[in-house]
Amino acid sequence: MADNCVTFSLEDGLARLTLNRPDAGNSLTPDLARDLLHAAVRCYSDSAVRAVLLTGAGKNFCVGGDLKTFKQAGPGVGALIKETTGYLHAACSTLARMDPPLVVAVQGAAAGAGLSLALLGDLVYASESATFTMAYTAAGLSPDGGSTFLLPRVVGLRRAQELTLTNRRLSAAEAVEWGIATATLPDDGVTIGAEETARRLAAGPTRAFGRAKRLLIDSFDTSFETQMEREGAGIAASSVEPDAQEGLDAFISKRAPVFGATVGGSR
Repeated sequence: MADNCVTFSLEDGLARLTLNRPDAGNSLTPDLARDLLHAAVRCYSDSAVRAVLLTGAGKNFCVGGDLKTFKQAGPGVGALIKETTGYLHAACSTLARMDPPLVVAVQGAAAGAGLSLALLGDLVYASESATFTMAYTAAGLSPDGGSTFLLPRVVGLRRAQELTLTNRRLSAAEAVEWGIATATLPDDGVTIGAEETARRLAAGPTRAFGRAKRLLIDSFDTSFETQMEREGAGIAASSVEPDAQEGLDAFISKRAPVFGATVGGSR
């Protein structure tokens, strides 16, 4: 599958999604958001997908919404943005809830919706020269892309308020310090390094990864006892699946496990 604005490839369990409007900084339009949703749904539903790598073509990961397109829409800008966020938010929800881990490689700018997409990553690798900024209020807009949910949980409320209201631009090193990025990598090696990690995850227990992801993100909205009940249900469900049986046998046999159970989206 190769859409105009997002390319998709799948090899050895690793799905690679690339935002593909490099001349416009991979800025969001309804077409790009729709193509991202289509790719996200495939990652969620295709049992051959065991890990996902999200990248951006060109100099920047994603500079946010396409403000030129928004301006050109004139009185119809509200409807245009509503359409864009509808696709974007469905894509974000799908990527957040799928079993396969999401690895994000950020080069150049991750601004606005670009920061939102980076925040979605289970692991986020930033090039040494990358920058991260909310950017929305600089254009008189309020945030989207799930950023107001994810950012306070990642950096805390006070820092989220600062980033949102002042549009402070974080360096890659600061993004790691604040918890937005996992690590920095050399500018010419960020995609390669992120892909190496994604390929290792693709060889892992995908359904167990998915349960762990959902337990972590849902933990902010549950009590301690409720969370432990969900943990108990999750580990019991995992234990009877082929990946867990392989993992247990490998541990007892003192060998490396070879995972490969049929997977897919959250079911």
